[in-house]
Amino acid sequence: MNSITFSFAGQALSALGSGALWWPEQKLLCVSDLHFGKSERIARRGGPALPPYDSQDTLTRLTADITRTNPGTVVCLGDSFDDLDASMAMGMAEKRDITALQAGRRWIWIEGNHDPGPIDLGGTHLSECNIGPLTFRHITQAEARAEVSGHYHPKARLRARGRAITRPAFLVDQTRLILPAYGTYTGGLRSSDHALNALMGDRAMAILTGHQPQIIPMPR
Repeated sequence: MNSITFSFAGQALSALGSGALWWPEQKLLCVSDLHFGKSERIARRGGPALPPYDSQDTLTRLTADITRTNPGTVVCLGDSFDDLDASMAMGMAEKRDITALQAGRRWIWIEGNHDPGPIDLGGTHLSECNIGPLTFRHITQAEARAEVSGHYHPKARLRARGRAITRPAFLVDQTRLILPAYGTYTGGLRSSDHALNALMGDRAMAILTGHQPQIIPMPR
């Protein structure tokens, strides 16, 4: 499994190359910002037409991670749908796929700023949740301690062999862990952006996703 294991709040966690977080001790898989239905929402609002395969692509990668790790709990850290209408417009085949993934495991939908209300799917809907020493919520809070969040879609740049590589990235310091966006078409915010610089401590690290995840000091 292409991953990097690191310690956070006294827990051994693994950042998967896909952008998912794996917590072996709790058999917990966490993903953030799936943004199902993004292409549909953009087209509905008069934006450019994008290939409408983003939800299926995201589901395919999520299915692979769930098959690989066989979690007892899955936590989706908010903005799982691009908006509430996108959740209602999701095709029946994709809804069946999600239902199949939920079978036999605890599935937690954390509320995000794009999807603040309930959606027509199974699972538990929470504003945030505490599991062991960790708190899972969509947007980090100023007083965060042992907090896992998403929202910012962080990405980081690595210079190697005379060229720059930019990838979605996990950001981690002593108090908070921010996950990259998992969904297709989600884009990202550079780790050097003021918003992320202000949040992360001086010794923060970035874990770049991809076939060979890499951990580096967070670029600022």
